[in-house]
Amino acid sequence: MKAYGAQSMVEPLRRVLVRRPDAAFGAADPARWHYASRPDLEVALAEHDALTALLRGAGCEVLFHEAPLPDHADAIFTHDPAIVTDAGAVVLRMGKAERRGEEAAIAATLAAAGVPVLAELGGAATAEGGDLLWLDHDTLAVGRGYRTNAEGFRQLAAALRPLGVAAVEVQLPHGDGPASCLHLMSLISMLDDDLAVAYPPLLPVPFMELLAHRGIELVEVPAEELPTMGPNVLALAPRRGLALAGSPVTRQRLEAAGCEVLTYRGREISLKAEGGPTCLTRPILRSPF
Repeated sequence: MKAYGAQSMVEPLRRVLVRRPDAAFGAADPARWHYASRPDLEVALAEHDALTALLRGAGCEVLFHEAPLPDHADAIFTHDPAIVTDAGAVVLRMGKAERRGEEAAIAATLAAAGVPVLAELGGAATAEGGDLLWLDHDTLAVGRGYRTNAEGFRQLAAALRPLGVAAVEVQLPHGDGPASCLHLMSLISMLDDDLAVAYPPLLPVPFMELLAHRGIELVEVPAEELPTMGPNVLALAPRRGLALAGSPVTRQRLEAAGCEVLTYRGREISLKAEGGPTCLTRPILRSPF
């Protein structure tokens, strides 16, 4: 089996990178990090251990990002500083200033796991993994918002073009402003090549039209389940997802669409810190074999 390659949101997840909550997470100042309240580190560790147990139970090899990152509470969200392509990692540049420095650390961890660096964003570019959604192997939707800017889109598209990947820009809404975390994947997750779970009221019309043109059916999240991260679901395999507990209507709708939904408890690691199961995981390898 190859060591890396994850140009899909839905193929079976084989290798994944996570980071256990650490002292920086437990000491996070809610005002600075835009958390609902300060996490309870002991409970957060138990929640994260349960999450990784679910991943292993689903057949994933779980790797740990253990590089020292003092004063980086958000480093628990391994999804954001890099993406992994068939040719290696593209190291991004964080749009949230407090997260700068995570990029080199995760690049070193990925290299130790056998993933070479294909490209690195630089200069004025910003882009975060939460804004990057593979629609298929050769099409990457890129949320253009406060975390991913125009130069980030340009550099990312240029890095992926030699691989035959087309980057599609998706304009994101203002939401609660620059301080909050509104990624593209806060609004939509793929569960199969032709199925996504989404909150359409905050998605732009051209993107909705693109999804319809590609024959992607949407399972709609009700407004009351947007705060409990109803649209944020990690596909473990086609139509098999991992979701934060607390969105029962969305779960029922996903099951009606033929999905199996596993859930985890994430009051500390998700609800307080504004990051769901996709945010907490960096897929390294997705493969049907």
